[in-house]
Amino acid sequence: MIRAKLWFRCAAMHDPVTPTIVKPTVIGWEAKQRTVDLTIDRAFKGDELVMRMRGWVTVDVKKAVDTVQKRGRLKVLDDRELVVEFESEEAFEALKRELALVFDDQLDMERI
Repeated sequence: MIRAKLWFRCAAMHDPVTPTIVKPTVIGWEAKQRTVDLTIDRAFKGDELVMRMRGWVTVDVKKAVDTVQKRGRLKVLDDRELVVEFESEEAFEALKRELALVFDDQLDMERI
């Protein structure tokens, strides 16, 4: 198993950035006729986390997700860190080349 970190270009500062989950999403309910004291902590999936970066990074996040998912799997590792997992070295190298071709220096990968 090969894992890599995605580095996006920040739209504001133009530095390489990668998203991390600081705390999980808390989902609750509002009931019409009573109080519901139930909440669920749920972390984002990899593609959901990338999609939340729209406007904060310089690439089209939907296009980034589609490109990455052709050759790898977006995952949130340890409920915190975004990674791409690959089955083979060839898939890793092919995606690295495609990211450079499609996104130039605005989206890159680094093996971890």
